[in-house]
Amino acid sequence: MAVRLRLKRMGRTHQAYYRLGAMDSRSQRDGRMLEELGVYDPTHKEAAQQVRLNEERIKHWLGVGAEPTETVRNLLKKHGITA
Repeated sequence: MAVRLRLKRMGRTHQAYYRLGAMDSRSQRDGRMLEELGVYDPTHKEAAQQVRLNEERIKHWLGVGAEPTETVRNLLKKHGITA
């Protein structure tokens, strides 16, 4: 099973937020997650609250071979987690 770190879209129309999770690469974008690793809310007014990540678990999944998507890779680089 190939595991990818990717975003799952949640929320309402024009008020979307995303959950970062470890998912099977064959599952749908909004499908079942193996583990939730954080939240990305681009509409939040405070920049510090836009991204909340569980760094320890993200590093674990990267260590066992999970591949981040392009968007997740950019978020991780921005927050100092190498991908």
